Amino acid sequence: MGTTQQQPPSDLGPQPEGSGLGVGASAPAASTTSTAPEVRSDMSGAPSGASPGATPAGRRTRQLSLGSASGIVPLARDFTRQALYDWGWLPAATADRRAAAEDVLLVVSELVTNACLHAEGPEELRVSLDSKVLRLEVEDRGAGQPAPRNPHQAGRPGGHGMFIVQRLCLDWGVVRSDGMPGKTVWAELAAPA
Repeated sequence: MGTTQQQPPSDLGPQPEGSGLGVGASAPAASTTSTAPEVRSDMSGAPSGASPGATPAGRRTRQLSLGSASGIVPLARDFTRQALYDWGWLPAATADRRAAAEDVLLVVSELVTNACLHAEGPEELRVSLDSKVLRLEVEDRGAGQPAPRNPHQAGRPGGHGMFIVQRLCLDWGVVRSDGMPGKTVWAELAAPA
């Protein structure tokens, strides 16, 4: 049985100029004609209890604009993997830490895929970390309400995304903006010990 060795994000090949996906790089604000995603990072913190994208004090946050990007699911996974490298989750020193990182990447894939399939596409991915919890947020344009399929049918294709999110996460939910279309689907996972 063979195994595939995971490559660090910096070894994923050349990035489009201005993509801001390199270590420590940030892209300028995206124009209306650009298809490169916008990347933002915040470590300053904002008052707790603010809007869904706000950053409580002590929380590190990365944001990736996905509105006009192509290859959104692998892009979101690579972006999240780079954040995990930068925040010391990867390379994982133990099997538990490796499993925690793999869970984060699986959940981000499921949330972004659901936004692509059921919510007119994702607008933005936010990844934030404090000392105990990693939070993923996917903002989309859809009006629907994500929910695990009930009853879950393990042997059938499709319909497993939110069931996986529910099983792997400490908590998850949906936040809607008043008077605006779309929503933010969020999920929280425990930081490895």
